[in-house]
Amino acid sequence: MDIRSSDAIVVTEGLRKRFGRTQALAGLDLAVPAGTIFGVLGPNGAGKTTAIRILATLTTVDEGRATVAGYDVVRQSRQVRRHIRLTGQHAALDEDLTGRENLYIFARLLHLRRAEARRRAEELLERFGLADAADRLVRTYSGGMRRRLDLISSMLVPPAVLFLDEPTTGLDPRSRNEIWDTTRELVAQGATVLLTTQYLAEADQLAQHIAVIDGGRVIASGAPKELKARIGGRIDVVVHADHDIDVAQRALAGMARVAPDVDHDQRRLSVPFGSESMSLPEVVRRLDAAGVNPADVAVRLPTLDEVFLTLTDAAAGSDDRNPATRL
Repeated sequence: MDIRSSDAIVVTEGLRKRFGRTQALAGLDLAVPAGTIFGVLGPNGAGKTTAIRILATLTTVDEGRATVAGYDVVRQSRQVRRHIRLTGQHAALDEDLTGRENLYIFARLLHLRRAEARRRAEELLERFGLADAADRLVRTYSGGMRRRLDLISSMLVPPAVLFLDEPTTGLDPRSRNEIWDTTRELVAQGATVLLTTQYLAEADQLAQHIAVIDGGRVIASGAPKELKARIGGRIDVVVHADHDIDVAQRALAGMARVAPDVDHDQRRLSVPFGSESMSLPEVVRRLDAAGVNPADVAVRLPTLDEVFLTLTDAAAGSDDRNPATRL
């Protein structure tokens, strides 16, 4: 991913943060382009939440520099707070108030006049399907409804940057999809979203750019397609009969650096691709020359889960740090 700092609305340069003996961030560099959803992925303890807390001015930094909307998070923290909203892992709502009352209070805290606060609350409740539950106490809401109400409170006065720290943790698939739709709506209104998540499908669905972090630093970044291309995909060949397996295996030998994987039960051969010679037309040509009429030939791109596991496993294998020092 090639994003110049001048094009980015959130920038971190060499962020370091230690909690006692634990190194939470070890030189984190990020550049988040404006008007996008930027996903930050990493295993537990990678430093995702620490980075969000620094950018939201909730935690100080030991070394390095970070800016949000052009303002330094340390020297200009008050200006930063005027341009951001933060939705953490737990909804920040008053459960003894109704949904409408929660939105009204948030609107007033954001300095909207009374009439405007009521109008915006009504508008958002209606737009996001909470109008029927607006006068119910929040304690009666489902988990998905609470998260949605918490998220749309960020839209009362649309922020320049919204930090979403694992916003769909514990939600069912339907509620998760509702949160995704709401997030896209925010970006359509001009916000930039920095999303941390452990749901790889979530990042694949939402994010235009992804940074994978481990041990408090970025180990890979790019668009989802770029990260998948880095790992490479496979071409799967399914043959009709058992005797075709050996013939197909000989036909495909030498096309890749490794021999095809063979699943005899499924009569399937899988070959990794990545070189110019390893292409779908070339596979079909070689099979045809060998007299094999395949039942199916298909390209299978890696999932983001496979990319994540490959990258983090590689980082762990090349890292001589003590794993106990990671946060």
